[in-house]
Amino acid sequence: MTRLPIALAAALTLAACSTDPFTGERQVSNTATGAGVGAATGALAGAIIGAATGGDAQDIRKGALIGAGVGLLGGGGIGAYMDRQEALLRDRLQATGVSVTRVGDQIILNMPSNITFDVDQAVVKPQFFPTLDSVGLVLNEFNQTLVDIYGHTDSDGSEAYNLDLSQRRAQSVGSYLSTRAVDPRRFLIRGLGESTPIASNTTDAGKAANRRVEIRISPLT
Repeated sequence: MTRLPIALAAALTLAACSTDPFTGERQVSNTATGAGVGAATGALAGAIIGAATGGDAQDIRKGALIGAGVGLLGGGGIGAYMDRQEALLRDRLQATGVSVTRVGDQIILNMPSNITFDVDQAVVKPQFFPTLDSVGLVLNEFNQTLVDIYGHTDSDGSEAYNLDLSQRRAQSVGSYLSTRAVDPRRFLIRGLGESTPIASNTTDAGKAANRRVEIRISPLT
């Protein structure tokens, strides 16, 4: 259970203090100002609910969102809800370089590092802001979902360095989305380093494919 409150606290911290994408300065975000103590209290109550029931990260987030008044999806409505969200994401993300994949009731957005970050950097490229803006708009329209943000790297460099870089990149994406009013209580943010490649690291093309941030969107049930 140790990692789970930390993950939740990290998400709240992202909302409270973020990097201005235009100036690079740390600042209190508009989201945090608007949500205030009530949001933090609701999230903390959710964490307590999750811990009391022996829940995992999903249970903790679910408890926080229920505490904030977000309803659960159920029955046959889940598929239709995710269908509509998938269709809107595909429409908004055409020609952006971000792929949209559907796996059951989960939607996966694959964001290659060549369009999101400069080499060996964890600051989102300004050119990518409009794409993340589009993602944020859809996430806000379909708020009955959990949002997992995973950072990945290729195998160049040490495992420890790659793990740290992947974490910072995932956090940067989460931080930007929080400035677009996406509720950070929905987030699980985690760097996976080089541990989950989707291609061979023996070729340049394979390494490029492995350097990515994934956003996995799951129904709140």
